[in-house]
Amino acid sequence: MSAILFQHTVKGPAVFAGIGVHTGAHTRVAVRPAPANSGVVFVRTDVTEGDNRVPVHGDAVCKTQLGTVITNSSGVTVATIEHLMAALVMFGIDNAVVELDGAEMPIMDGSSLQFVQILDKTGRRVQDAPRRYIEVIAPIEVIEGDKRATLTPSDQFEVAFEISFPSKAIGNQRVDLVMNEQAFRDELADCRTFGFLHEVEYLRSIGLAQGGSMDNAVVIEGDKILNPEGLRRPDEFVRHKALDAIGDLFVLGAPVIGRFEGILAGHGINNALVKALVAAPASWRYRTLVREMAEAI
Repeated sequence: MSAILFQHTVKGPAVFAGIGVHTGAHTRVAVRPAPANSGVVFVRTDVTEGDNRVPVHGDAVCKTQLGTVITNSSGVTVATIEHLMAALVMFGIDNAVVELDGAEMPIMDGSSLQFVQILDKTGRRVQDAPRRYIEVIAPIEVIEGDKRATLTPSDQFEVAFEISFPSKAIGNQRVDLVMNEQAFRDELADCRTFGFLHEVEYLRSIGLAQGGSMDNAVVIEGDKILNPEGLRRPDEFVRHKALDAIGDLFVLGAPVIGRFEGILAGHGINNALVKALVAAPASWRYRTLVREMAEAI
């Protein structure tokens, strides 16, 4: 019960390393405990001059091409944070300092699974402060062409997503889930990012996807999946999009009580929705459950 009532941080440092999917650079990471009400803060240990702390909040997102990138007032950036952010919020971690010695978070296997496993080993510690939720009380919608993202009121956190690709390897897929820690573990955490071979080749030509491989992404050529192991789930593609959306929403700084729905959406429109919510204070409110539970007893 404390997991939904009170804030949590990690019990001790969670240390891991890997390559960045776009930079191809090897990065070491330590997720460390942080005080209550401090949120998630990335710290670039390789930046020795100026401000190397990059706090996570809705306005910190500076780029959304093929991943979520945050920055601080000094222009220091951290890229590809969404898979770790999804694991943190669904594992119930409100406060953490994420130290890394490079510009991009490791992609690991392309999903949140290894982050969840690392956090499981480290454990979490309850803190003496109520968890603060963002409760959606009026609909917010962002539409960009055929893409759409919405947040609507609900008494729980729900995530729905729909994608459509001409490739027979993907086609039309939809997922609609009530989302909590166990559902995230069971339904989304192991679902990997994906891309088309011709897109990967182009991205590499412009300096992106330098670390991308079939070890950390599902790669598609035409109507075929090139990974010899195949898919982890028949609809792994749309489930990964839902995972991304959860991580993108957590830049708000608190878990959401409401229903998210994305149609053909990506990081850009997800962040546009975050900014639209922040800009419409009548559409949401902060809510804690401690007082409500005490009054119900």
